[in-house]
Amino acid sequence: MFLRRIIIAVVLVCSSAPALLAGTFLIMVEEKGCVWCARWNEEISHIYPKTPEGNAAPLQRIDIRAARPEDMTFARALTFTPTFVLMVDGQEVSRIEGYPGEDFFWSLLAQMLANANIDVTG
Repeated sequence: MFLRRIIIAVVLVCSSAPALLAGTFLIMVEEKGCVWCARWNEEISHIYPKTPEGNAAPLQRIDIRAARPEDMTFARALTFTPTFVLMVDGQEVSRIEGYPGEDFFWSLLAQMLANANIDVTG
């Protein structure tokens, strides 16, 4: 009986794993030593999850040198850090290459979300 419960739990977790990446995410492509990544972390990272944008597109980070997640399709190569990629159901919708500063970041992100018809009010 105990073994059966474990098997059922494993099957449930495995079958729901692809659904974890379904939806909308903002992928931050970064690397150690990136000055602009550090600046974004200082200016934005602590408030991003508390914003409507952060709720609509939660942040996920990947290292530029790491293998690309198999369940994500990028429109083109990831070359610069930071690069912010808006993903919808594992597909790249748009991106910001580099960190243009706090004011420009928020306005560019708002434009990306609006172009993808992602509601940030709810």
